[in-house]
Amino acid sequence: MKSISKKKNKSISYSKWGYIFLIPFFTIYILFSFIPLVSTFYYSFFENYMTGLTQIGPNFVGLENYKTILFESDLPKFALNTFIIWILGFIPQIIISLTIAIWFTSARLKLKFTGFFKTVIYMPNLIMAAAFSMLFWALFSDIGPVNNLLVALGYEPFSFMQSISGNRGLIALMNFLMWFGNTTILLMAAVMGIDNSILEAAQIDGANAWKTFWYVTIPSIKPILVYVFLTSLIGGIQMFDVPQILTNGAGGPNRTSMTMIMYLNRHLFSKNYGLAGALSVILLIVTAILSFIVYRNLTEREEK
Repeated sequence: MKSISKKKNKSISYSKWGYIFLIPFFTIYILFSFIPLVSTFYYSFFENYMTGLTQIGPNFVGLENYKTILFESDLPKFALNTFIIWILGFIPQIIISLTIAIWFTSARLKLKFTGFFKTVIYMPNLIMAAAFSMLFWALFSDIGPVNNLLVALGYEPFSFMQSISGNRGLIALMNFLMWFGNTTILLMAAVMGIDNSILEAAQIDGANAWKTFWYVTIPSIKPILVYVFLTSLIGGIQMFDVPQILTNGAGGPNRTSMTMIMYLNRHLFSKNYGLAGALSVILLIVTAILSFIVYRNLTEREEK
């Protein structure tokens, strides 16, 4: 009897298995994320670059790399370029994605073949940015099909690659086409998660379609909207592959399409690791601050 009671008192704990299963994740994170992050922060305080075949440094210079990046470079111009291109792609992306999400989940419209359209909408997200950029470069070059069509219609050819608006517009259009499908799927999942009883109660109270959308649907999907905005903002700050390939790394006319990560890549390509590290740390801090501000403001409004 005593042995049976002792066995009952012993509790079986499976928590250790949870920690064991987490070991691969933390191992990969420490090796490929945490250690590079710490080393980048460390080497940002050193002068370390190549001049010809001669290696200069690493020599400790303190905050000189940060001063050079912030006050002696064109970083503000590149930050403005990044913001303009991102906002040109994000505004139509969120509007069209939200519209399609409402249409596809509407019980009144009862659209058919929604599964097929979801697949078509999401497919551009699966195309590599390099292939997408090369396709647009071929279509909108000075002797490409788009300009040939303009000439055939009696219009003057337009140099998209040498125009500031054309260059930025193409990059924004590509970002929009590549990511609006993913945003649409997320917003559709959020709208489908709204309880039908809430929508029915709004209709019984006399709310029309617009009021139901603005006062019921939008507040209900606000967490997903915050997520979409933050991820899009972070992706905009990290914009690199599309403008890099489309402009061949030159940043368009007068570097008006050069983003902050393209500027970082130039320092890495020239092996100026000190300035590249300082710029990486600055981008990390800016991303963290902007994400905190956006998240705090949106969540505070939701609580109020």
